[in-house]
Amino acid sequence: MRRHRNTIYVTTEGALLRKDGANIVMLVDGEEGGRVPGHMLDGIVCIGRVTLTQPLIGFCSELGITVSYLSSNGRFLARLEGPVSGNVLLRKEQYRRSEDPVECSTIIQSVLAGKIYNQRAVVRRSLRDHSDNMPSSVSGRLTEVERQFSRLLQRLPHEWDSDRLRGIEGDAGRSYFSVFDSLIRARKGQRLRFNGRSRRPPMDEVNAMLSFLYTLLVHDCRSALEAVGLDPQMGFLHRPKPGRPSLALDLLEEFRPVLADRLVLTVMNRGQISRKDFTVMENGAVTMTDKGRKRLLTAYQERKQDELQHPFLKEKTTVGLLPMLQAQLLARHLRGDMDAYPPFLWK
Repeated sequence: MRRHRNTIYVTTEGALLRKDGANIVMLVDGEEGGRVPGHMLDGIVCIGRVTLTQPLIGFCSELGITVSYLSSNGRFLARLEGPVSGNVLLRKEQYRRSEDPVECSTIIQSVLAGKIYNQRAVVRRSLRDHSDNMPSSVSGRLTEVERQFSRLLQRLPHEWDSDRLRGIEGDAGRSYFSVFDSLIRARKGQRLRFNGRSRRPPMDEVNAMLSFLYTLLVHDCRSALEAVGLDPQMGFLHRPKPGRPSLALDLLEEFRPVLADRLVLTVMNRGQISRKDFTVMENGAVTMTDKGRKRLLTAYQERKQDELQHPFLKEKTTVGLLPMLQAQLLARHLRGDMDAYPPFLWK
């Protein structure tokens, strides 16, 4: 089992990170704001105006610590990493299967099974815990969407056209986000509203949080894929495009509902995030404040420490290790050690 190392998120504007022996030190206005041993880290995510010294960049490269840069509103900007050796035979097989219509569709089926199953689990959880306090029209609509997900899951094994499979994903996504606002249980006076999925830019507070967490999850998925020797650019569900980590986006799909969507619902329903944690720009775009972003990052890091039993491996693991475990399972399937890729199914 891979040791769970950490990712640090630097959100302080103007912070300087430097190397001090085997440690990474953060300076703010010349004063030390924190330090961490380099061997404990998998990645550094710099949000906003953060600077790394040249010796630290070399140190991170040697230890395999990936450095990612995000804008202050969470948009991905750049990524620094050392030499990526990969596995040439594994990657050749990845490319071959991506171009084979049947074998590509087989992997897409598994990815979508995980995504739709976990979307259904989110809806079911809300119905189980809160249906007694819902208007009948809301619970009825959630039940209808839950049944639609079940029908789509039954349809997946019989559909072998990649474009039609992508159409199934689109249908599931539209239904899921059409009821997402109904899953928010905070009191009306404090309630944030979800007005449909909006990305670039996010047009409400809920979308701002979703987009931010999705960006963090892509970072974790990409790092996991590279660690097992796969090429994060060559996907199956997401076709390759210049500069797009298509396979990382594939791996992300099964984690969106349980690691991002559920976390956003939790912080809202517990009152950990409110309107004061956001700023509305002149064009209507919504961004998180520094304090709001830190609250969400803290909740995300705490969530990654939670333990569960992996449904396929039957081993206890932490949530933060799930991308690595799924990347390993995908690599095993591509090597021919497993007949199919088993997606992560949230229980």
